[in-house]
Amino acid sequence: MKAVAVVPGKKDSAHLRDVPVPKPGPGEALVRLTRVGLDGTDTEINAAFYGWAPRGEDFLILGHETCGRVEAVGAGVRDLRVGDCVVATVRRDCPQKCLNCASAENDNCLTGDYMERGIKQRHGMLAEYYVDEPRFIVPVPEEHEEVAVLLEPLTIAEKGVFQAFAAQKRMAWKPKSAVVLGVGPLGVLCAMVLRNMAIDTFAVGRGPLDPIRQEFLEAIGVPYLTSTEIPINELPKKLGRPLDFILEATGSSQVAFDAMQSLGINGVLCLMGVSGGHKRLEVPTDEINLDVVLGNKLIFGSVNANRKYFEMGIRHFGEFERRWPGLLRKFITKRVGMEGFMEGIQRDKAQLKVVVEVEG
Repeated sequence: MKAVAVVPGKKDSAHLRDVPVPKPGPGEALVRLTRVGLDGTDTEINAAFYGWAPRGEDFLILGHETCGRVEAVGAGVRDLRVGDCVVATVRRDCPQKCLNCASAENDNCLTGDYMERGIKQRHGMLAEYYVDEPRFIVPVPEEHEEVAVLLEPLTIAEKGVFQAFAAQKRMAWKPKSAVVLGVGPLGVLCAMVLRNMAIDTFAVGRGPLDPIRQEFLEAIGVPYLTSTEIPINELPKKLGRPLDFILEATGSSQVAFDAMQSLGINGVLCLMGVSGGHKRLEVPTDEINLDVVLGNKLIFGSVNANRKYFEMGIRHFGEFERRWPGLLRKFITKRVGMEGFMEGIQRDKAQLKVVVEVEG
C-alpha cells in the first residue's frame, strides 16, 4: 500500500513509499483511510525538528488527523463493525502503564515514555490502511463523515477549554471574555468552541487577516485584532475589560509571556502552542510572579487528547452544525491526492486545512 513517510532527523525527507498492508490480529481492527489532515506537526517533523521512528525501523509514516472506515475486525472485537466511519486517537500508553495511562488518560502520561502515531515511535496513518485496538478507534456518526477528519485537531481545543473550567472549580468563575492568540487551525477551532459557549471571544494574529479566516471568524462572531497594531499587553485597555480566559495557540514564547502579563484577576491562561528553538527573553519575573499570586491566576499547559475529548468533539459537531450550518465543511480549504501530499506539508498560510484524500 502507499504511505507518506519521513526519515526522522533528516530534513525534507518526506516521500511516498510502498509498505505492506497491515493485518488485524485478535482484538484489533483494520481501517481503510479516506482522509488525512496535515498540520504544523507534520511540517516540523519533515523539517527534522523532532519525530522518532518505531524501534528497529529507519522511517516514520506521518499522519495523525484521520478519517476512515472499518475494513475488517479480528476475533473478540465487539464495539466496531465493518463499514463504520471512525477516527483514531493519537497517543498510546507508556510501557510502564503509569497511573494516568492505566486510567485511560495517556495524554497526561507520567513517564514521558508514551508513543504517538505519526510522531513518536509509532507509524502514523497517512497511508491506505492502519491497524489498531478498538479502544483507540472512535466511531463517528455518518452525518459527520465529511468533517470527521477535523475531530483530532478539535479535541486539542476541547481539552484546553474543558480543563480550564475543571481547574476553576476552585472558585466561582464565569468568564465573560476570552482571547485566542493565533489564527491557525487550532486557534480558529478554539474560537469556535468558545463562541458555542456564548463567551465573547476575540482572535489575535500578527498581520492582516486572509479572506478565508475572515469569513470564518465573522460567521461565528469573533472580532479580529492584530498584535502589530495592538500589543498583547494593551489588549485589556483596548477592549475595555479584563481578560478572563486566554488560549495561546501560536507556539511563540514571547506571546506566552506577554499573555501572562495581560491576564485579569482570577484569569486563566492555557498554553497550547509548542515552542521550537532556543529563544531567550528578558522578562519582568518579579512582576509576573507577584501578579499571578495576588491575582489568583492560573497558567497551565495542555497537549494531546484522550478518547473523552474525541467523544466531546463529536457532540459539538452536532451543535456547530445546528448553530452554523455548513460552516465546518468550509474549514477544509484544499484537498489533494496522495501524490500531492507536499502541498499540505509545505503549509500554505492562505489555506486553513489541507486534507489528503486517500481513497480514490
